[in-house]
Amino acid sequence: MKRKLAHWCRTPGRMFRRMLPRRIRRMMLVPIGIVVVGTFGYPAIEGPKWTLFDGLYMTVITLTTLGYGEIPEPLSKPGRAFTMLLALGGIFVLFYFATDIIRSIVTGELRDMLGKERMNDQLKHLTGHTVVCGFGRMGKIVCDELERLDQSFVVLDTANLGTEWSYRKGLRLHGDATEDEILRKAGIERAKALITVVGSDASNLYITLSARLLNPKLLIVARAEEAEAETKLRKVGANNVISPYLVGGHRAVEAIFKPTVQHFMDQATRSDLIDLRMEELRVEAGSVLAGGTLRDSRLANDHGVVVVGIVRPNGDVVYAPTGDAILEVGATLIAFGKHAQLALAEILARNESGTPVKPE
Repeated sequence: MKRKLAHWCRTPGRMFRRMLPRRIRRMMLVPIGIVVVGTFGYPAIEGPKWTLFDGLYMTVITLTTLGYGEIPEPLSKPGRAFTMLLALGGIFVLFYFATDIIRSIVTGELRDMLGKERMNDQLKHLTGHTVVCGFGRMGKIVCDELERLDQSFVVLDTANLGTEWSYRKGLRLHGDATEDEILRKAGIERAKALITVVGSDASNLYITLSARLLNPKLLIVARAEEAEAETKLRKVGANNVISPYLVGGHRAVEAIFKPTVQHFMDQATRSDLIDLRMEELRVEAGSVLAGGTLRDSRLANDHGVVVVGIVRPNGDVVYAPTGDAILEVGATLIAFGKHAQLALAEILARNESGTPVKPE
């Protein structure tokens, strides 16, 4: 009950912070301060006959220029001087406040501030996301794929991404990814993975090192322009290194000498072509597959899922496994099939109820 009460108490304040930028909230403190000064100022000047409510009433009618009358008795000369100062100061502050709000609305500054405040609030509560460093040609492809997979991500880039942004699951953050403070602001300590595809090997190396120090459990994928950069990136903490030129060169040769193989791999790795994919299925403890053989799992016969490889818990890879291959707990199956079939196989791989899932 106490937790629920605390949550409901925090909710209005959180909504208030989301709706109003920090600068606007600070500006609102000025008129509130003037009201407080007036409320306590009148009783202090006029004596004990004036209550705090009388002071508040006089302050409000003075600032709003209504001026119904002096209560509970006519003001003294110091009281009238205080009223003049209160009226002039209040009108100036309110006029400045209103002018600044109108200017912010007309120039779009208020919209930008609201967007930044909302983004900062979302970043504070984001967890299990992917941080993408660099929004060049390769960075855009990475974001498109993360969006397609319905994965939350944050993009860091020194360029302004406002006019190019159209991602529902992504947040953009302007800044240099080599700075620890920017990485922390992107939630690197709560992130699941980092993909750095900046055009410079030196920058990717520095980002990888910084990210690894900030989050030792982070999965890091880095881009390498030069061949010798791959070894350095792995030494400073990159789990995987991708060289676009190396991959592109191999695919160019395969397009000439192995066109059918390349076409087949395109079908398996690009879901926008047909409903055919290659996925990883991890065998969890309690799964109906755990401890059995590949033949007993009947993944191919009942579900149309072909297992083309098994990565054992110790890291050994079994290519083209036979039906006698044991599916150990913690093993990862490299499976090939249609989306619906793979979804059912994934349920089997992590099913704890012991009840097999029937195919549709």
